[in-house]
Amino acid sequence: MGIATGPLPQLPGPRGPLSAALTGLLRDGAPMTGVPVPREDDAATGWDEDTQLALYLCYELHYRGFAGVDDGWEWDPGLLGLRHRLETRFLGAVRAEIGTVPPLAEQLDALLVEPADGDGVSHLLLREGRRWQAPEYLVHRSVYHLKEADPQAWVIPRLHGAAQAAVVAIEFDEYGAGRAERVHSRLFADMMADFGLDTGYGHYLDAVPAPALAVVNLMSLFALHRRHRGALVGQFAGVEITSSPGSARLVEAFERLGAGPTGTAFYREHVEADAVHEQLVRHGVIEALIRDEPHTEQDIAFGLAAASLVEERLARHLVSSWRRQRSSLYSPLGGAPGLSP
Repeated sequence: MGIATGPLPQLPGPRGPLSAALTGLLRDGAPMTGVPVPREDDAATGWDEDTQLALYLCYELHYRGFAGVDDGWEWDPGLLGLRHRLETRFLGAVRAEIGTVPPLAEQLDALLVEPADGDGVSHLLLREGRRWQAPEYLVHRSVYHLKEADPQAWVIPRLHGAAQAAVVAIEFDEYGAGRAERVHSRLFADMMADFGLDTGYGHYLDAVPAPALAVVNLMSLFALHRRHRGALVGQFAGVEITSSPGSARLVEAFERLGAGPTGTAFYREHVEADAVHEQLVRHGVIEALIRDEPHTEQDIAFGLAAASLVEERLARHLVSSWRRQRSSLYSPLGGAPGLSP
């Protein structure tokens, strides 16, 4: 076993007994004694800061890990058991809030209709956004976009035939079509730098609240379980189908807020690329997968509904915080008004 070194994120500060015990375990090998380990049937607190951070810590061991943390923790049986209980709690909370999952065709059709007067985050930033809100938004998104395409890459060996080929085609674009400077995570880091933010992977983990962690945790949960491959395809579809219009608004909003060319390049790329990806994911991935594995249709529908739910929860958190002139971050950046919610 080796200790992770190099430009890796530091372990974050805890947000409750679970994440405190888990960071202590990963840092010092301290036993997780006296920790209220969640019951598998406890969905009541699946959205809280402690649960979401603990789950993120478990998942990050499968990506880059943390500075000073032994790589061997990735497959530690005890840690996997804890992760399973956290996953069950989180999925229970998601299912309880969704209720009856709408049919897949109905959800896909709804995604193609843009509201005439939207009230989402990109609409707010375009119409009345303040300069301090743009960096906050990027900090929220950094926990995913600095690893963009990595969660979805897990689905490639779990598909076959036409669906697999279409996913690879989309992922090829996400990874810059073979050009390191065009990798989407690199474009996002360049955009962060344009707004004066630190571009280090995981640098803002201490600042990102539970609603943003939940968006990434849902992807990782679906990605790391073969039985959820259909749900991951649904999540992937939601991103690709809805991204282009929102990206266009963010380009205009960030230009209005003073962004330079590198401060909009990431979203400019998504305006064009995701317009193509929308067709690929609908016809090349979803239709092909259902044709080959009809039983996955319900899982795809659930994944799409779940992804929409976590995105809506994050959007409500951002908009409600900003309407009150409060920082939306767990630990506010300098220059933001008010206190963290």
